[in-house]
Amino acid sequence: MKVLGISGSLRRDSYNTLLLRNAPIALELWEELKSIPPYDEDDDVEPAPPAVARMRAAVAGADAILFATPEYNASVPGQLKNAVDWLSRPYATSALRNKPVAVVGASTGAFGAVWAQAELRKVLATAGARVVEGDVAVGHAHERFDEHGVLIDKDLGEQLQEVVDGLVAGAAARDMIAA
Repeated sequence: MKVLGISGSLRRDSYNTLLLRNAPIALELWEELKSIPPYDEDDDVEPAPPAVARMRAAVAGADAILFATPEYNASVPGQLKNAVDWLSRPYATSALRNKPVAVVGASTGAFGAVWAQAELRKVLATAGARVVEGDVAVGHAHERFDEHGVLIDKDLGEQLQEVVDGLVAGAAARDMIAA
């Protein structure tokens, strides 16, 4: 099973990227978010811009996607929303269409990006993805990882395991239906 991890943070030392790296599954981390141009319907032609084509291919080639989002001004970071906008087109055949996805998040604030996670789930569902239930809200993220980037909070680790298990089950169910 191929699971793709997409972090909504561009920061080199991102807690959301660390959270993905702590996921209890071998996942491929997609790290080209910064290269995606702003969505413009006039530019949404074939062939797609190269960075967009690579992103769409990565998502289409994955069985499931695990998103990790920070929270900017109580919502999803613009670069992540922009990527979802590109991935949602064309709607009927988009790379996200019926793709099992899960959303987790981390922030240095107390609430672990819960608002951004809720917004991203809504946007992904609207884009046609199959959003798996469950969440992981890593508040005070700067205190939740050790110096090697390992998640040290056992309860959060168990929550991350539950989300990944649900994502894998969602992908397996999709495969059974397609067979």
